[in-house]
Amino acid sequence: MNRRQFLASAGLAGTTVLAGCGSLSSQSTRAPPLVENRPDATYRPTHAEGMGMAGIAQAGEYMVGLSYSFPHRFWTVTGTTAEKVDIRSEDSVHLMATIWDPETEMVLPVSAGLSITIERDGETVADKSPWPMISQNMGFHYGDNYALGGDGVYQLSVRVNGMGERRLGALEGRFNEAGEATVEFDFAQNTRDQLSFEEFPDSQGERAAVDLMNMDMVPTSQVPEVSALPGTVLGTDKGSDGVYAVTWLQDAAFLADGESYLAVSARTPYNRVPLPMMSLDGTVEADSETLFEDALTAAVHPELGYHYGAIVETAAQAPSVSVDVVAPPQVSRHEGYETAFLTAPSFSFASG
Repeated sequence: MNRRQFLASAGLAGTTVLAGCGSLSSQSTRAPPLVENRPDATYRPTHAEGMGMAGIAQAGEYMVGLSYSFPHRFWTVTGTTAEKVDIRSEDSVHLMATIWDPETEMVLPVSAGLSITIERDGETVADKSPWPMISQNMGFHYGDNYALGGDGVYQLSVRVNGMGERRLGALEGRFNEAGEATVEFDFAQNTRDQLSFEEFPDSQGERAAVDLMNMDMVPTSQVPEVSALPGTVLGTDKGSDGVYAVTWLQDAAFLADGESYLAVSARTPYNRVPLPMMSLDGTVEADSETLFEDALTAAVHPELGYHYGAIVETAAQAPSVSVDVVAPPQVSRHEGYETAFLTAPSFSFASG
């Protein structure tokens, strides 16, 4: 889908996207009881909810897609601790924002975040920054529960801050500045209540995940298959349920002579959703010499996707690499991810 098609889609408020196929239960803004004895890993949640589109707009260099669903329970993360956020009685919707590059259609986890202001008839209804979060069916997005004032037309104003992540390849030099956009959202509780609500009584709690939504108007946040990563893949490790793929690039266009690039692609199992906002340290050794020992930098590249990397001054073709996770992903979680990716594993790959 090209930029013109994205912009033409901006007025499609109320468009419904189903969560998936299967038998649907009666719609509800209250979730079923949590799975007992949840594994410390990705698991199939109790249910999955459909989504409606509130609008799409261009905010500076960014594209912004705003969608909504029933109010969700979710978990915020501080360090290695996840804390549950319950649904409040006044909550009307779970509002979600997806940010992407319109040229590559790559979803962009922006650590500097964004803010959403909701107005109606010139009055401010809500003004807060949504949480960066991951969901099995929505992937990476920004979301929170919002209380609206009933049915009506609302103005949703979004400000996306400039990216602090390193941008490489076709993304270099872009997204330095904040972008702003406003869309009109015609909210009707009856329309929200007709969104799909699918329960999984026979498979909830299993080591699995529901599928990502296939959305025509908003790209999906997935990193490449390991086999599709550029460079020489040195290995993969499961860590604490997250999958870490390490690749070594020597001929990338952004490298100078005598430089190589270490990239660590962290993703969820099953759906390959990127795991952003982590702290990782890396060590690179070759011929008994330490060539690099420092923190890795969060970065985005059209072929690598979101990853953590470092430029290393060496032409070594098969170094030994060690990676330490200092802090797990500091992103909120929808159900099915709240017990996963909360530890700090270490792993290494020997040369040759």
